[in-house]
Amino acid sequence: MSRHRFTAALVAASAVAATAAPVAASTPPARGELLSARHLRTMTAAQARAWLASDGFDARSVRYGVDTYRLVYRTVDTRGRATTASGLLVLPRNGDHRLRTVSYTHGTMSYKPDAPSTSKDVWGQGSAVTYGAAGFATVAPDYLGLGEGPGVHPWKDVPSETTASVDMLRAARHFVPRKGRSLDRRVLVTGFSQGASSALGLARALQGGADPWFRLGAVAPISGGYDFRGAELPALLAGKLDPKLSVAYTSYLLTSWNRIHGGLYRTPGEVFRKPYAGRVEKYFDGTTPGQVMLKGLPGSLDKLLTRRGFALLRHPSGTFAAALRTDASVCGWTPRVPVRLYKIDKDEQAVTLNTDHCAADLRGRGVRVPVIDVGDTRYGGSRHLGSNVAGTAQVVRWFSGLGRS
Repeated sequence: MSRHRFTAALVAASAVAATAAPVAASTPPARGELLSARHLRTMTAAQARAWLASDGFDARSVRYGVDTYRLVYRTVDTRGRATTASGLLVLPRNGDHRLRTVSYTHGTMSYKPDAPSTSKDVWGQGSAVTYGAAGFATVAPDYLGLGEGPGVHPWKDVPSETTASVDMLRAARHFVPRKGRSLDRRVLVTGFSQGASSALGLARALQGGADPWFRLGAVAPISGGYDFRGAELPALLAGKLDPKLSVAYTSYLLTSWNRIHGGLYRTPGEVFRKPYAGRVEKYFDGTTPGQVMLKGLPGSLDKLLTRRGFALLRHPSGTFAAALRTDASVCGWTPRVPVRLYKIDKDEQAVTLNTDHCAADLRGRGVRVPVIDVGDTRYGGSRHLGSNVAGTAQVVRWFSGLGRS
């Protein structure tokens, strides 16, 4: 992503704990239980068109005004312990009582307030509003540790992104009857960048019966980093991706996965050079704005990583290798619904080979997978971010053409 948008695609908060704080309860709380719902804003169709267009989003699919809400709900953390999370719900201002349902999972961000339900800019909510204004009830989870969720965000952890997404759907289903409406049980699943893997994780879970009500309807992820070991890390180490953002992604990956899985390092100085070893974990604890983080990190991996840090990336082993296998497994299943993969050529952040490998995995399982190039689109100078804008415009048209359940 472009440097000025890392936090928008990679929320002010006080110091947060190193892991999501458990919710005290005498009996196990119900996952997806709605704890609070706050109305954020109302836009007419004309206002939604102008708002989206002000930041380069395609507003041609806008048919209705929207209401947006922040939901806070119960879920579980990376260790299965009770915690809470937040997310954005967008409802169209139309006459439909039963609303077709879209789940949109967002791209990488490291600063708590940048999450969809707490974002103040168009980027953070633009895709969700696009789907909502086209007539869909749109659910956009913040994931763990972002928005109003406690703790530190476990970046690139598909299992927790999946549980947070399933539970956000449940919370939305609890909420919409208050507005005299209901959600279609078939979910159309999409997401961008980090959220592309999250979308595949959610789709796999829904098809597998993770929720007794919701069913999978279709899947359309955009520009995912699906294969870090086989595609992303080799491109990053070869200098084929944006160097500054490669530094940011590497820092985020190592600090996050060491926190989640352990075994990557005992002290930051083992893998990060001075002076970055003393500050890098703070940059990704949710309290540091992205511009501050980017300014504080070096411009190249040579200045960031120690010899051991490079060896870890070049020859993954142990818990790191196991985590990479889990991350790549999002393409190792057999969808029984329509699937499309969206990409952009010459992606400077999520190398396009990620999508090629994912498509090959799915086709190897007998799944017909059209791979759609979104075209030469940029956002803030970034092709990667541009693929979200262009991909959202294309996915909403595809979803709109699919029949109801």
